[in-house]
Amino acid sequence: MRIFISAGEPSGDLHAANLIRSLQKRLPDADFTGFGGARMAEAGARLLYPLADLAVMWFLHVLLNLFTFVRLIFLADRYFRDEPPDAVVLVDYPGLHWWLARRAKARGIPVFYFVPPQLWAWAGWRVRKVRKYVDQVLCSLPFEPAWYQARGVPAAVHVGHPYFDELADRPLDAGFLAEHHRRPGPLVTILPGSRTQEVLRNFPDMLRAAKALARQRPDVRFAVACLHDRHRAMVERMIAESSDGEGRPSPAPIEVHAGRTPELIRLARVAWAVSGSVGLELMVEALPTVVLYKVKRFDLWVARPFIKARYISLVNLLAEEEVFPEYLTWRDVSGELVRWALAWLDDSEARERATRSLETLRRRVAQPGASDRGADCIVTWLRRHRQEAAPLAVAER
Repeated sequence: MRIFISAGEPSGDLHAANLIRSLQKRLPDADFTGFGGARMAEAGARLLYPLADLAVMWFLHVLLNLFTFVRLIFLADRYFRDEPPDAVVLVDYPGLHWWLARRAKARGIPVFYFVPPQLWAWAGWRVRKVRKYVDQVLCSLPFEPAWYQARGVPAAVHVGHPYFDELADRPLDAGFLAEHHRRPGPLVTILPGSRTQEVLRNFPDMLRAAKALARQRPDVRFAVACLHDRHRAMVERMIAESSDGEGRPSPAPIEVHAGRTPELIRLARVAWAVSGSVGLELMVEALPTVVLYKVKRFDLWVARPFIKARYISLVNLLAEEEVFPEYLTWRDVSGELVRWALAWLDDSEARERATRSLETLRRRVAQPGASDRGADCIVTWLRRHRQEAAPLAVAER
């Protein structure tokens, strides 16, 4: 059996890799090919293109990469024609994936969407593409199946969020934790995002907040959790180039790490984070967090009419209330980051209320097994439809 799987950003690459491993347990002879990243390759997939390294967002950047996307559509369609897979599995990343789904259906290949894009939040009209091109939607959030079914997509099932699978299996570096536990002062962990554009837009506000907080609480330490060394170098350069206006370096002691996100979340008393799946990890650790997502003023003006969800944070969406203070804005809200950090650092009761809300939510929603449940759905669907097709083939002969 051949399965084509596509993921267009680092988190999707990780989810796709875990889904591949779950499918391999059920289909040990299956061959996996697709678009993705290093995690998928490690899991045994043959990459036709490293799509997870592209990870573009917003309208202008999509236009700038339009030629690449067109080339990938033709590349996938040629593969569907010459080596037709038994299934196409798409992981998040709308835009390009609609075109891949369209080409797969034109070739008679079933399409599954694992961790579907949040259409209910910003692009509800696109559900027609799901009806037309997707055979089964494997939903990550509990309210999604009802939303899809109410809009004519009966084959939508809740499998859970695969991030909880990754958290359950993720080891922590005990030596790193012990070393930092010995250091005095509370730690504020800064998570500026997994995409380069997110880091460039969000970290300046976070850096300003760190400077301001350091002036009020000189005992506080700061650590930035970067996805990889390229982002670490970028953040270190931004810190080095910042000053207090008179050429002096920042008063805030800021460490920058790559590949240490789980440890830095475990060590922190407070976090400032970009919205995304990392919010689920912050929830599991019951870490009081402010969520920031900076956009350009024009981009927010264009996007605002399409935003239907009440919150941008997955954690707040699951809680159906603002347990993480969040800011989707073009303005400088570094003062708000400082205000919340001081509230949680200086007021133990306020911090306890925040952690208690997160612990309650964790008990309710943080259930691992999404990758296995998703794999079960895919395999069951393929076997059932293969059995249904067999009598038809006999009758035609």
